[in-house]
Amino acid sequence: MRVLVVGSGAREHAICLSFSGDSRVTSLICAPGNAGTAAIAEQRPLDILNPAAVAALAVELGAEFVVIGPEAPLVAGVADAVRAAGIPCFGPSQAAAQLEGSKAFAKDVMAAAGVPTARSRLCLDAAQAAAALDEFGAPYVVKDDGLAAGKGVVVTSDRDEALAHAAECGRVVIEEYLDGPEVSLFCVTDGHTVVPLLPAQDFKRIGDGDTGPNTGGMGAYAPLPWLPPETVDQVLREVAQPTVEELAARGVPFAGLLYIGLAMTSAGPRVIEFNARFGDPETQVVLALLESSLLQLLYAAAVGTLAEVPSLVWRDESAVTVVIAAANYPGTPRLGDVITGSEAEGVIHAGTRRREDGAIVSSGGRVLSATATASTLAGARDQAYTVLSGIDLAGGQFRTDIAQRAIYKEIEIPQ
Repeated sequence: MRVLVVGSGAREHAICLSFSGDSRVTSLICAPGNAGTAAIAEQRPLDILNPAAVAALAVELGAEFVVIGPEAPLVAGVADAVRAAGIPCFGPSQAAAQLEGSKAFAKDVMAAAGVPTARSRLCLDAAQAAAALDEFGAPYVVKDDGLAAGKGVVVTSDRDEALAHAAECGRVVIEEYLDGPEVSLFCVTDGHTVVPLLPAQDFKRIGDGDTGPNTGGMGAYAPLPWLPPETVDQVLREVAQPTVEELAARGVPFAGLLYIGLAMTSAGPRVIEFNARFGDPETQVVLALLESSLLQLLYAAAVGTLAEVPSLVWRDESAVTVVIAAANYPGTPRLGDVITGSEAEGVIHAGTRRREDGAIVSSGGRVLSATATASTLAGARDQAYTVLSGIDLAGGQFRTDIAQRAIYKEIEIPQ
């Protein structure tokens, strides 16, 4: 099968790595790709936000399957254009991708489907924002209604900071704070059948101990030794299936990757957010543990035959990934720094490119991630940091505490 993966981040590199080892794949193209995907896939320049350009490239290449990685192209309608060209595509339609593209839309779907989530208010001006902050109290949770690359959320006890973020965004969703540890659950769906993957936990803030501003994710691990084993079935029953059914009933069936961000509260799992694609950095650890064919799974979702796919098989291991970010991230990142050690096994590329002189340099905020698996979570963590120690990036930032609290059994679900 000739496969085109659209995107240039760590998520796309991880997907390409999985596809590259599959005998079903006869040709693999990643557009535009990065310095990591270039080692395993043909690269093509591409404006991924231009639906017509993506569809035209897929036709030109004779692609038999297209996977859309990032959220922005999905919200722009790229998957619709590819399907209109007669090519199976993994990724929801523009209408269904509003589940990530608009927090207000997602909240409306959750309310209609009876999905457990935080109480919230859509606020369009300063007066509405102030009233909502007073209604829910501190800690204040303020979310940009649109796409913000994982950085549009402010959680703070400072009311002035919360109001300032609301003013900066304009249209925001303000909601009550949910207590408890967070979980990310990926669910693959063809619009009817829903197949959950392994739950993972990521680390959003830039600094150790969950300090500093939010990022797109600084590391992750899977599976979660502290998570009750019945949680996945419960979330499938109470969240994923009702959401997919509600969207189908609205005439906007969701076929693709439903990312469910959860808080494990004293009242049970509550949805923090939905995304319409694989999340980075959780993708790195989840796919590292998947023994079944990712290609078979995603293609079945694209063509509506997910119910026929055999049960997934997982490695009886743990996986940890640690992200290295550029200097100044999550502000305006410094770009163009030379990276050494980035071609080692276990390194997954995100914001990288290869210069004409052959050097690999940084080209984005989150630059690389070091990923490892082992029979224990502690072993996987040690190995991931060993991989990371072989990478050199001037001004590079990384957290030193990824998966640490889980290993020390310090994570508890509120009672």
